[in-house]
Amino acid sequence: MRKATDHTPRRPAIIAGVNTGFPIRYVDPVFRPPSEAESLILPVTDGCSWNQCSFCEMYTAPQKKFRARDAAETLETLRRCGERFGSDIRRVFLADGDALVLPTRRLLEILGAIREHLPAVRRVSSYCLPRNLKKKSVDELKALAAAGLSMAYVGAESGDDEVLAKVHKGETFASTCEALDKLQQAGIKRSVMILNGLGGRTLSAQHAANSARLANATQPEYLATLVVSFPQGEERFRAAFPEWQPCDQRELFAEMEAFISALELRRTVFRSDHVSNRLVLKGNLGAEKPRLLNEIRAALVAPEMARLRPAWVQGL
Repeated sequence: MRKATDHTPRRPAIIAGVNTGFPIRYVDPVFRPPSEAESLILPVTDGCSWNQCSFCEMYTAPQKKFRARDAAETLETLRRCGERFGSDIRRVFLADGDALVLPTRRLLEILGAIREHLPAVRRVSSYCLPRNLKKKSVDELKALAAAGLSMAYVGAESGDDEVLAKVHKGETFASTCEALDKLQQAGIKRSVMILNGLGGRTLSAQHAANSARLANATQPEYLATLVVSFPQGEERFRAAFPEWQPCDQRELFAEMEAFISALELRRTVFRSDHVSNRLVLKGNLGAEKPRLLNEIRAALVAPEMARLRPAWVQGL
């Protein structure tokens, strides 16, 4: 199972074996961003507090119904992780879908326990829904940053309000900007994801233009794109967006060209290397914008000459 809207790969993170005495209780399936492959995945919630995005399959299983983990269990888990792993852990990812929904007090308690029991940790990160930050002040976020929270992965999906409404994202251009600005003011790095093809053929142009406008307005430290896909089938998505027509590969490339062309970023690390992307793109924006555009345009002109991933890889 894979969430088409996030950085998450299909393969789950470490799963505790029955007889291993592993100190963390996981509820399958477990997800994390690809860049957190070496991180300890620490569940502080189960599921997603919103869980209405029509394109997302991550938390639809009954056992993934949203709940906050018991505080005592989380603290005991960290104590046992300290005993088991000592100073071997350098990164921690707070799972599941939106750990920042927890009250600031609880998060500070967790971050303090990470410092106490896993003193070698240098980065703590989490997924973050923009809605989770509406009730958190910049001062609260600064306190979280000071306690060790250093990065938030924000699945913006699109900067276009029409697209966001049709896929039941529950956010707008304005609400996403507000959340990203709060994180920036607090000193928490932001990794923003845009979903290539989410608007389909009809809304492709405005999806690309307004997604670039969102990135330009917020200047995230990291920016990534994935391609919309439905490993579990399209029924849920089409019930919300029945007129959606998928972009073919050339149209997806054209949308990417429009998106990158409109970006005016100063210092953002860009990645389009998730398994859903047939054309792998990596670079720094804006310094490497011309090169990235050349690679996209070459794929548009002569896809047979471009170094594309095989189509079957997208299903992994």
